[in-house]
Amino acid sequence: MEIIPAIDIIDGKCVRLTQGDYSQKKIYNEDPLEVAKAFEDAGLHRLHLVDLDGARDKSVRNWKVLEQLTGKTGLSIDFGGGISREDDLRIVFESGADYATIGSLAVKNEPLFTQWLGQYGPDRFLLGADVRDKKISIHGWKEDTSITVSDFIRNYLAKGVRQVFCTDISKDGKLEGPSTALYSEIIGEFPSLHFIASGGVSGVSDLEALRDAGCKGAIVGKAIYENRISLPELKSFNR
Repeated sequence: MEIIPAIDIIDGKCVRLTQGDYSQKKIYNEDPLEVAKAFEDAGLHRLHLVDLDGARDKSVRNWKVLEQLTGKTGLSIDFGGGISREDDLRIVFESGADYATIGSLAVKNEPLFTQWLGQYGPDRFLLGADVRDKKISIHGWKEDTSITVSDFIRNYLAKGVRQVFCTDISKDGKLEGPSTALYSEIIGEFPSLHFIASGGVSGVSDLEALRDAGCKGAIVGKAIYENRISLPELKSFNR
């Protein structure tokens, strides 16, 4: 299982929210590059970079941070937040992202996302499934839908997507443990899926449980910044 540390950006700074609430913002570092280099120095290879300003504004905002990280580290970066138009996607790829993370757009504009899958190839995308009570939630978790996570994943697997990360909103940022049972259920239904867990990781035992459930990756954020898990501990999972 690959560990994927997360950096969330507001105003160019490394922050974390609790359950997507912008009013519950905590700044952990003024310099995302310093954080990213620490991950790389610890032997991690991938980074989950989220433009929270972009997610709120529905247009990519912090692409300069992405450009800096791709230019000054060797990390493989997936970038999400505000990718809603062709111009957004182009600037994300031109700034060096290996993957574009698509969530809300895959719900609101399926024809456009399907066009991008054909144009750029499904391997360039990470599908984000943000879930509340097994239903997809979009636009920074502000809007709930009636689409089940199973139907959402099934639809895009048929279109060639193979890499999906799923966040249980009720768990995110609370350090109370991930939704391992839900993730195990999804993996059982879609065994060919490269499934990445996100949200709620509070310690090494949570990561062990996710690995045992069959997750191919786990996104870890607050547990790192709150020193619940050390970087050397994370490295041991990247096998």
